[in-house]
Amino acid sequence: MQTSNLIELGQSFWFWVALILIAVIIRDVFIQKSHTITHNFPIVGHIRYWIERIGPEIRQYIVANNREELPFNRQERSWIYASSKNENNLQGFGSDQDFNSPGYIFIKNAMMGYNPPKDHPFRTNPGVIPAAKIIGAYHERKRPFRPYSVVNISGMSYGSLSAKAVESLNKGAYLAGCFHNTGEGSLSPYHQMGADIVLNIGTAYFGVRDLDGKFSMEKLVEKVQANPRLRAIELKLSQGAKPGKGGMLPAAKVNKEIADIRHIPIGKDAFSPAFHSEFSNIPEMVDFIEKMAEATGLPVGIKSAIGKLEQWEELALYMKKTGKGPDFITIDGGEGGTGAAPHAFADHVSMPFTFAFAKVYQIFQRQELSQHIFFIASGKLGFPEKALMAFAMGADSINIAREAMMSIGCIQAQKCHTNHCPTGIATSNKWLQAGIDVTLKSERYYLYHYTLIKEIGEITHACGYEHPCQLTMDDIEFSMGDNNRTIALSKSLGYHKDPVKYGSFHDLLACSHLGGEGARKRLTFAPKV
Repeated sequence: MQTSNLIELGQSFWFWVALILIAVIIRDVFIQKSHTITHNFPIVGHIRYWIERIGPEIRQYIVANNREELPFNRQERSWIYASSKNENNLQGFGSDQDFNSPGYIFIKNAMMGYNPPKDHPFRTNPGVIPAAKIIGAYHERKRPFRPYSVVNISGMSYGSLSAKAVESLNKGAYLAGCFHNTGEGSLSPYHQMGADIVLNIGTAYFGVRDLDGKFSMEKLVEKVQANPRLRAIELKLSQGAKPGKGGMLPAAKVNKEIADIRHIPIGKDAFSPAFHSEFSNIPEMVDFIEKMAEATGLPVGIKSAIGKLEQWEELALYMKKTGKGPDFITIDGGEGGTGAAPHAFADHVSMPFTFAFAKVYQIFQRQELSQHIFFIASGKLGFPEKALMAFAMGADSINIAREAMMSIGCIQAQKCHTNHCPTGIATSNKWLQAGIDVTLKSERYYLYHYTLIKEIGEITHACGYEHPCQLTMDDIEFSMGDNNRTIALSKSLGYHKDPVKYGSFHDLLACSHLGGEGARKRLTFAPKV
């Protein structure tokens, strides 16, 4: 009797399978007209589209080797994941890198490096290296700011990232002492978990605008006065993911919370224009910067991807002439970032970080301004060797975005623009967000940040220096390809960075303008083993 029931159940199962397949065939052959493949091959065609849909995951985990994926290869992702979980991130049996590949980075260690004394702060907490420069000191802003960390979180808006992802990063930034850039979506409640904040102001002036989209100085001042952790303002001209391209948050995502944060109407598409309406030339932009700095007391800087250099030349000359201008400049590499963009913009518009930074730095160097500007570098720099290259080129700190996302669980699914991020990081879907444990993920960001800073410091000491700002462009060399030759960064890029004025590590930590107040109050720093 039991065997008879199993046979009947099996027959019933195959009956329904056959019925479904017949229905699919009828639909594809006689009803739908949009897909030729499924019309001609109803069953196989669907299998083909399904395999195509999961193609990136198949290549990521099965086909590609450890070093060939982009934007981040498996080896890079694995290092971030292991570091964020406090697992073994070491590499055994030697390097699997091709040392002859063009552009391969070599860091020149000293015969006898710098050995920190027993009372050195790095021995107590190797997860912190404060910035050597003070943002806003040269222009005598009322509230200058020395970042507590040379590594900070780049601009990622609430709305692009989920509430739990932003909250995780901010709480992790609080633990690490680094600042957290809001992205142009403005300051959300999830950015206010204790970390220092840099307010990003984009072309739509979200959060500091009236409902018609006009910039409101009154609202900016109110926001600054209500948020003492807000330490600087970043005026976004363009970003690496889509320079010269505006954006749009679809109406479906503009709920009451988003509308209140951004000061936009509920349930309507929120457009970010390609260009600012408050200024259209260099003098007007500098005037706008000075007005914001005067009204808020905060340092104000600009963020941009780099293409043509004529206006950068004009800006440097104008700053030299007037003594006014941005307190910091964030140079974003054209390698792209967390923002989704059309193919041509992402792949072909603006220069990659190395060339972009080198060209802009030299422009300000020629006007003897490099000592007075705080340079922030951005563009896949969340790894010790790449960060040290940026410091050797003249960067005062680096911003990380995608690396920070990976530290809290991003798997590089590249679905950020679809609202279907499987990890809940880049989606507004409540179900997908439910998998994010904020307490756990904030600790993971902190552990990644701690490890990154610790390795930057250790390599700096191996080169004979106390602080990464002391690295020179002769301390880094590039491979020139399969010819057993290397070339110093100074010769490859055609300049030497200006020495940064530096006293000691103790001086940096004793600075009255030092950020990271929450982290400085902590009694323990080292991750639990």
